[in-house]
This record gives sequence, structure tokens and C-alpha cells, in this order.
Amino acid sequence: MITIKSPREIEKMNAAGTLLANIHLGLRNLIKPGIDSWEIEKFTTQYCADHGAIPSEKDVDGYHYATCISINDEVAHMAPQKGRLLKNGDLVKVDMTVSLDGYQADSCWAYAVGDVSDDVKRLMDVTRKALYLGIDQSVIGNRIGDIGAAIQDYVETQNHMGDVRDLIGHGIGTEMHEEPDVPAYGEAGHGIRLREGMVITIEPMVNLGTFELTDKLDKDNWEYYVSADGSLSCQYEHTLAITKDGPKILTSQDPDIDAKYLL
Repeated sequence: MITIKSPREIEKMNAAGTLLANIHLGLRNLIKPGIDSWEIEKFTTQYCADHGAIPSEKDVDGYHYATCISINDEVAHMAPQKGRLLKNGDLVKVDMTVSLDGYQADSCWAYAVGDVSDDVKRLMDVTRKALYLGIDQSVIGNRIGDIGAAIQDYVETQNHMGDVRDLIGHGIGTEMHEEPDVPAYGEAGHGIRLREGMVITIEPMVNLGTFELTDKLDKDNWEYYVSADGSLSCQYEHTLAITKDGPKILTSQDPDIDAKYLL
């Protein structure tokens, strides 16, 4: 069942989103060559504790951490690991969900570690642009397929990269995952219609090569995903509300760039 959020509930989710955005902003100064990636987990956990928030992913389905930290060809769901040092040229994706006063916000952001290759830069640019093309389709009366079609056309037809199919966005509210599913691929004009008060995540995952994934198990038997051909992978994700004034990003990190998308 899709839940329609009231303006008050969206404001609550916006507060959670602002807190989550501030965590990502803090990580910009933390992530650099030579740091232990575990520092990302420590920073996030402490920030939540200091600001009255709960890291929503902890203890869900046996997961023990506040963040997923996926590096280079790792697409998603990689658990943080003590002793894993970031190297110059790495592409790091940090995905997390937080709960504040009972309302959720979800966002993933990509970080270039030190001096990165032109391939990394281009992959990051394409993935971030794809996210915003999907957001621009998130207006009352459009369909879920319009979001995915815009992303898929840009990623695959225009830039010849792999638009991941196996992992998708979703509705969000008081629960971390709600209906509807929000794929980053699809057919325009298909799927459910977007209505005022829906809150969703859009989270394109883009591989430099194939869109296909391979699942792996870490040392703790936790399943994560890598690109099937070993190519670099990138992800950006925002939580956004469908409003009569257009899509409103609840996890914005930049009030200037996102000015037209703010509540």
C-alpha cells in the first residue's frame, strides 16, 4: 500500500533529510587517501548519537552497521570493514538511512578519493545527472516509468554505460522501505501515477561497463554486489517528495544548486 504523507509528515522527513545531508557534508572533509574506511562508520554513528537520530540500517536483516561503504567495482551493500584503507584514485559510495522522530530519510553519495581518473570523473558526472533527470520527471500525473525511462536513456543510449536493474529505489516514510518500487530504468508512460504527498527515493546505480551484477559474500557471510565485468560503479540517491510545486528534495546538500527543489 502506498502511503500519502501530509505536509507535517513531509516536514518531519525533511528534518531527517537535512540531518542526513549534514552527515554527507561532513564526510567530504573526512574522506581522503590513507584513512581507514571504518572512520566513515564511526563518524556517522557518532553524528547520529549527537543529534538524536537512529541509523536505520543497524540490526535490520542481520546487518550491524550504520553505513554501506562500496568502493570501485562494488555496486552496493558492502559492509564497512576495519583496516580497509582508502587509496588515491578510489571511488567510494556511502549509502545510509536515518530515522529522526520516527521519520526516515535515505541518501547515497559518491566521493572521489584524492586524484581520480577521467573515467571516474565522467562516471560520477553521468550518474549525478541521471539522478536529477529522474527527479525532474517526479511530478504529479507522471508515472513511475517516466522516471526510469529518463535515467535509462541518458545512461545507456546517450552515454553507453550500464544502468543497473537488480537494485531499485522505493517509497519511504515511517518505514525505511515502502511502496512503490522506483526502478532507475523503465518505459515512459508505464507504472503507477505519481500523486501529491508521495515520498520516494531515486537511486541510479551506473556501471562503466555492463549493467549486470554479481553477488558475493564478505568474511561475515553478508551478501553484497559488484559489477559483473569488474568495471567501476557509481551511485547517487536522494529522498524527495511529490508536491503541487514540483519535486522537493529532502536530502539536499546544496541550497544553491537545489534551490528550485527545496521546500
